[in-house]
Amino acid sequence: MEQFIVSARKYRPQVFEDVVGQQAITNTLENAIKNNHLAQALLFTGPRGVGKTTCARILAKRINQANAVADPDEDFAFNIFELDAASNNSVDDIRNLTDQVRIPPQTGTYKVYIIDEVHMLSQAAFNAFLKTLEEPPAHAIFILATTEKHKIIPTILSRCQIFDFKRIGVSDIKNYLKKISVKEGVNAEDDALHIIAQKADGALRDALSIFDRVVSFSNEDLTRQNVAENLNVLDYDTYFKATDLIVKNDIPGVLNHFNEVLDKGFEGHHFIAGLASHFRDLLVAKDEATITLLEVGETTKSSYATQCKECSVPFLIQAIELANTCDLQYKNSKNQRLLVELALMQMASLTFASTTDDKKKSVNPS
Repeated sequence: MEQFIVSARKYRPQVFEDVVGQQAITNTLENAIKNNHLAQALLFTGPRGVGKTTCARILAKRINQANAVADPDEDFAFNIFELDAASNNSVDDIRNLTDQVRIPPQTGTYKVYIIDEVHMLSQAAFNAFLKTLEEPPAHAIFILATTEKHKIIPTILSRCQIFDFKRIGVSDIKNYLKKISVKEGVNAEDDALHIIAQKADGALRDALSIFDRVVSFSNEDLTRQNVAENLNVLDYDTYFKATDLIVKNDIPGVLNHFNEVLDKGFEGHHFIAGLASHFRDLLVAKDEATITLLEVGETTKSSYATQCKECSVPFLIQAIELANTCDLQYKNSKNQRLLVELALMQMASLTFASTTDDKKKSVNPS
């Protein structure tokens, strides 16, 4: 059996153009190489899984290439040194590195030192590294990567050119997953990929790991229901149904619906927080100016456009307030189920008076 390679490794970008969601940084680095303005000490900082180490490896290869066209046969492995500071954080490890720095490269122009998780270095190791970082040899470039910039001492930060990597947008992750789905021959619904992108919380590596897991679960047929079931998240349909019952003032129906959610193993806190987000999305969908803030797939977007017509703006604002209050009080409540049920009953009663008045008017037109 052929060994399986996870998507995060299989589709790791090899050139700056393939890096997702970090165009400002990749363009800056590319122009710095072209114009010979590249600093000798760089610090890549940002959340996990957004491309820091990937960009460091691409940069390490690019600065040794004679031209901008990448040659896959040239990897300059003898010029690139990677150090994991999480497990090599002592003074001796840094002294060994500084001893190596003095030796010029055998091939290529630069020796590149990539130090990952640099915030894990000890205080003594940081101090031992200061002088080399401030005045490195002409042939040496240091690329430091970290998820926790605040743990790095100021004297190190002042010697580095800092690049802040941002979380990758939901739409960027979804589009990238769609490309991989086509390459892998996976039939994936747009809404299914959107749920994965939202669950990843801005980290592309996490999104690819989730994608691999869900593909194995669904046998290469990614539907919204399959993804929601595998990731243990409540499907959009749960909230659409709850909102329909609330708008109809169907208190028994919404309480039974909430009970079904609990029977599936979900917590009330999870449900009420998701319902608040759902009301927010309905409010966003009511206006063309804000509809771009709706981060859902095209099929679900049409469902929001339909349901938002049944909900008035005052109702949605009051419902969001009730759901948010319940969310805040949930952890301190001794009877958490009753707290959520009370919030649902209050929501289902918001339009009750106006509905009753309409019925009276239809019976007595005068």
